[in-house]
Amino acid sequence: MRPSSAEEASAGTAHALDVLEFPRVLELIARYATSDVGAAELHSAHPLADPAEAEAALHLVEEMTQLLHEVEAWSPGPIPDLREALRTLRLPDAVLGAESLSSFAILLATARRAREELLARKESIPRLARLAEPLMADRELEERLARSFDEAGEVADGASPALKRLRRTLRDRRAALVERLERYSRDLPAHVRVPDASVTVRSGRYCVPVRREGRGTIGGIVHDESASRQTLFVEPPTAIEPMNEIREAELAEAREVERVLRSLTEALRPGSDDLRRSLEQLAEIDAVWAKARYATSHGGQRPSLGGVAGRGPYRVVEGRHPLLLMYGDPPVPFTLNLEPDESLLLVSGPNAGGKTVLLKSIGLLSAMAQSGIVPPVADGTVLPCFSDFFAVIGDEQSIDASLSTFSAHLVNLRQILETAGGRSLVLVDELGSHTDPEEGAALAAVVLERLVGQTGLTVATTHLGALKALAGERPGIVNASMEFDSEEIRPTFRFRRDRPGRSYALQIADRLGMPPELLAAARDRLSDLDRAMDELLADLESRQAELEALMRVAETREVELAREGEALAARRTLIERREAELERSARRAEEKYVRAARTRVEDAVGRLEEEYAVVLSELRSKTAEVPIARVRSADEELTAAKRAARSVVERAVREAGNRPETAREAEALPALAPGVKIRIRGLNRVATVEEVRGDRVTLDAEGLRLTVPATELEAIERLDETTGEDRVAGGPETGRRASTAEVRPVIHARAEVDLRGLRVDEVEPALLPAIDAAIVADLPALRIIHGKGTGAVRAEVKALLEGDERIPNHRPGGPGEGGEGVTVIEFASRRESGNG
Repeated sequence: MRPSSAEEASAGTAHALDVLEFPRVLELIARYATSDVGAAELHSAHPLADPAEAEAALHLVEEMTQLLHEVEAWSPGPIPDLREALRTLRLPDAVLGAESLSSFAILLATARRAREELLARKESIPRLARLAEPLMADRELEERLARSFDEAGEVADGASPALKRLRRTLRDRRAALVERLERYSRDLPAHVRVPDASVTVRSGRYCVPVRREGRGTIGGIVHDESASRQTLFVEPPTAIEPMNEIREAELAEAREVERVLRSLTEALRPGSDDLRRSLEQLAEIDAVWAKARYATSHGGQRPSLGGVAGRGPYRVVEGRHPLLLMYGDPPVPFTLNLEPDESLLLVSGPNAGGKTVLLKSIGLLSAMAQSGIVPPVADGTVLPCFSDFFAVIGDEQSIDASLSTFSAHLVNLRQILETAGGRSLVLVDELGSHTDPEEGAALAAVVLERLVGQTGLTVATTHLGALKALAGERPGIVNASMEFDSEEIRPTFRFRRDRPGRSYALQIADRLGMPPELLAAARDRLSDLDRAMDELLADLESRQAELEALMRVAETREVELAREGEALAARRTLIERREAELERSARRAEEKYVRAARTRVEDAVGRLEEEYAVVLSELRSKTAEVPIARVRSADEELTAAKRAARSVVERAVREAGNRPETAREAEALPALAPGVKIRIRGLNRVATVEEVRGDRVTLDAEGLRLTVPATELEAIERLDETTGEDRVAGGPETGRRASTAEVRPVIHARAEVDLRGLRVDEVEPALLPAIDAAIVADLPALRIIHGKGTGAVRAEVKALLEGDERIPNHRPGGPGEGGEGVTVIEFASRRESGNG
């Protein structure tokens, strides 16, 4: 009976996988498994025709790869091969041996741990978790088996109380018998005793060694003799009865061991199906683990399986032959793109150019992907799912069947034409060879024309120049070649789509020393078509080489431009950073200038006010007659000083007003109208609005008439609720209000300022306001906390304090104050010098 199409397709796939060396690939991956059952699972892998099933198998490997990245040392654990023991367990009266039963303890422990570990991560690896769900988890049975056997797999004393008692009795009896025989041996006559001999066991019985000539003296049973036959191993009469008792105890022990093994076997038998399922699931998990380790070793990326063959694109990105990748030099990767309507790839070129390697790579990459194995390809690879595989590769001649190589090819091609369908992958090496070239080319052409509309994808290699024109005659056929260096006369193994290859037969013959006149005669024998085709391909190769050279130049220039762009970006960043540093430096200089001007004005006004107050006091008290000239002189000096101070302050405020808006604080102002009290930010003094002209405001600042920008004004924080006047900062608790000459802004002063965690350029903006507030509030000291660290912040603090004329004294913190991590400013000396 002739086989059915399905049977032929299955046989064709088995044959194709064999000639593609797919079993060798599986053997390679099986080496990564931890167990024999996992390796056996891998050896049984085969391409899945259903895209959903194949995708699911690849996703399992992807999840395992993710798990190995998260938990590098994870593995399924030891998985004993219990397939034969499980078959024995299904027999009703069979008893498993100690080795099998102790292995079941290992299986249960591995299954339980794998189940717990994989289910604990079911959110991130759901497919692996589902694979682990059927694993058996019977801790009670696992622990019973574990304590019944020792590390060597033998039944342990603790397997049963009776066994423990029997073995203790055995040990005691053996020890007593050995001691009796040692005494007996020491008491033997010198001509009978063997020097330095000890009690030994022969044929399961305890014996003493004696000289052969002393045999008649001691009696007993001879169990063995030495190699020289001069020494006999004798069980003396005194040992026979104790040895019989030991033998009875040994039999009792054996019976108890047998009972323990039967009991444990019966405990396992009800769960035999669960144990078999657990072993199968662990084998699959081990196989997936091996696939993930293989994928990690070659750095491949999971391909996308784009549906069934013939309905989607075929795209391989940087594909490599898996066997060459692992065993030989790194193969040259190839990239191949075929659209759905391009169903036949015809690869031509010289011998040893890599055509067969390409052909096998295409078949192996698809077979691996459909078997749930990540092939050595790069991201972006899209492979269709083929229902069956056909391959005609190599010399398949059969002497028994009287088939030549050409005949064998024809038989295989006939089977392919009869069986292959729209989802088949067909691979044919050296199509049309091994016969007359003209007839072979004609036959190959009609076969290809038939296959192009019949199969999902056909890849054929050939030497025949006549076939290269088919791509232009029939839609769906794509020419390709393996590149050959015409200068060096050697293959480069680079794949070229849309370009047929030359045979290079005459060039190779020339390189190998063939006489020139013969080569010339051979060229003369070429037909005009062959010469034209060869010249055209040579021209294409030359143009391709020029194009690639230009592309390399362009790529080099692109890299140079990218480097120049990076350098420019770095330069721009450096300039921006320098500009920011200059801006900060200018801001600090400006603030220092305004601060110094403010200090000078405050000191001058303070001295004049004190002198004026003294004069007024003298006038009011009438305790002394003060010359009118002196009063007038003091009044004129005060007025002149205020005018000079006003000029200095207006210039300082004007220069402060020229700062960029981004450097100033944007604060809400009250409605500006005559009589409203406002604070001048630059001077930190309170003034009364006299007149508003656009963005300029004329103020009365305690007798000084100033005109400043509105942006330099800010609202007063707190006014007396009854009088509307500012309270005196740091004033008495009685709430005494200052006179008009004593009005000061409300200052929130603290006895310490914390600079820890600041950068050096952040120190000054944080420290100076604290010093200003401490001075205005008349604090006796200010504690600056800067920490130790690298010392940069402490050095900046020291530089700022030494450059400030208002600070009479500063020192490092003492014991209990923070030590070197603190600097203390003392203002007491400033008040004393002022009061003096």
